[in-house]
Amino acid sequence: MRNIDITKKRIGIIGGGQLGKMMILEAKRLGLYAAVLDPAADCPAHSICDRHVIAGFDANEGYFELADHADVITYEFEHINAEALQILENRGHLVYPSVTSLKAIQNKYEQKNILNRNDIPVPRFAAVAGTDEIREYGEKDRFGYPLMLKTATGGYDGKGNALIHNEREIENAYRLLGGGAKGLMVEEFVDFEKEISIIACRGIDGTRVIYPIGENIHVNSILDTTIVPARIGDTAINEAASIADRVMEVFEGVGTFCIELFVAKNGKVYVNEVAPRPHNSGHYTIEACFANQFENHIRAIVGLPFGNVRLISPAVMVNLLGENDGAASLAGLEEAYRDPDVHVHLYGKACSKTGRKMGHLTVVNSTVDGAVEKARRAKSLVRVIGW
Repeated sequence: MRNIDITKKRIGIIGGGQLGKMMILEAKRLGLYAAVLDPAADCPAHSICDRHVIAGFDANEGYFELADHADVITYEFEHINAEALQILENRGHLVYPSVTSLKAIQNKYEQKNILNRNDIPVPRFAAVAGTDEIREYGEKDRFGYPLMLKTATGGYDGKGNALIHNEREIENAYRLLGGGAKGLMVEEFVDFEKEISIIACRGIDGTRVIYPIGENIHVNSILDTTIVPARIGDTAINEAASIADRVMEVFEGVGTFCIELFVAKNGKVYVNEVAPRPHNSGHYTIEACFANQFENHIRAIVGLPFGNVRLISPAVMVNLLGENDGAASLAGLEEAYRDPDVHVHLYGKACSKTGRKMGHLTVVNSTVDGAVEKARRAKSLVRVIGW
């Protein structure tokens, strides 16, 4: 029987935002050392990490310095310097999820190609070089309108996406997404009934666990609400879970992943995107599951068995966005906390910006309908305002 002192493990996290902070909170429960790479001296993770390497995400030097203080390196978002990580991996440093997984997922066109080659259902897609090719795919014998135009790299929270309703909108969408500077792809628009996501984890030994499916509601292309369990039929639930398991097998990544999917009105389930990290839509797991997505991510990258991912009770997670720009100030917490089912998480960002994720709240309840109603009321009370 192995006797490994896990507390001697040092974790390096690229990104000191809220996801990195929540990883550290779980790492600290096991007495683990945590170092962070982030250019912002006051990033959310700064106050709780053991070392903060203040450096940009593009240059190599910060990555190499972080590696000097880490036995295993992970990351909280995917738009980072994969080449620097490749150098470290080649030198024998442990990087989880692997650089191979990261590179494949960083480029949405390549990501879709890998999924498609492995018979995982995705909307029809194609690389395009300019407006003439976009126009071709808008024809009825191709994908037709509406048509989704995406940058191959760098997009998040709706940035890097443009929905084209007709030929007249092509030129503007093309300019809006940088004229092809980051590579462009078109994608068939899925007439969906629900947007859902699945948090899944894979261990170093290939063991996989899958969390309950979340139903996601977006506002202005930013996640607003996640409802768990998702209000979809058993057929879609089984299909989505099967797809998520196959995605984890294809990418062979170690740690927590998020698979975002569409449930089309015709009943089919398609993968939208894959994220090689804990995800906003998995925040509900902190209160609603025995072992949350961050705990199981840490367990995975240090080689521990997974905790129980079973849902304890229905839950609703709602993002708290900045209402305007300025020094962040919170209102309505005391009144919201009069309901004992409400749990508020603030990320520690000093400045509020309009639409910026400043925190989230989660409501747990014995029924989905009860959680939805309580979350709706709590959201009306808790506000993040810039002064």
